[in-house]
Amino acid sequence: MSCWMPGCPALSMCRGLAALPITCLERAKDLKTRLGILLHKPELGHRIGTSSKLQLGSRQRDSSREVLEWRESFDQLLKSKSGVTAFHTFLKTEFSEENLDFWLACEDFKKTRSKTKLASKANRIFEEFVQSEAPREVNIDHETREITRKNLSGATSACFNEAQAKTRTLMEKDSYPRFLKSASYQDMTKQATSRGMSKRSHT
Repeated sequence: MSCWMPGCPALSMCRGLAALPITCLERAKDLKTRLGILLHKPELGHRIGTSSKLQLGSRQRDSSREVLEWRESFDQLLKSKSGVTAFHTFLKTEFSEENLDFWLACEDFKKTRSKTKLASKANRIFEEFVQSEAPREVNIDHETREITRKNLSGATSACFNEAQAKTRTLMEKDSYPRFLKSASYQDMTKQATSRGMSKRSHT
């Protein structure tokens, strides 16, 4: 657009541009060029979007399969981090999460290598979960409690084995079947199944 009449907007704009420093004009041109390149390459954005969708789809398939595996066995549930989290949330609704917390504490205890730490950890776990009237006392018989107490005198990584096994059996026979029948797990399986069906219909 060109105009040489006084008061013409184009003339005013040209004068305004001329007054700008050369560096500003060069930067503006450079920015325009870069924007033009991006606008004419939509396949870049498409590739990025497709890649992220594929990764998300893969994660969803993995998590869906995992959710359905939890009902195969209690071991499958305990092997899964998200399974343990879901089970723990369920146990909280029944006010019995101390059983799982004790089992997890024992698993962590077995990994301890230092004898000094082993002894202090053993006492802490016993006081929190095992001794009579403990703050988070687990449901084990008197005989198992006494065996565990004696084991503390020479604490080894196996000193809670019997108490842990009893607690695990209790969860497997009692809490685990209720978890599988719970509304929360039923919802999770429905979502997992529908994701699986949706995947099959798109292939």
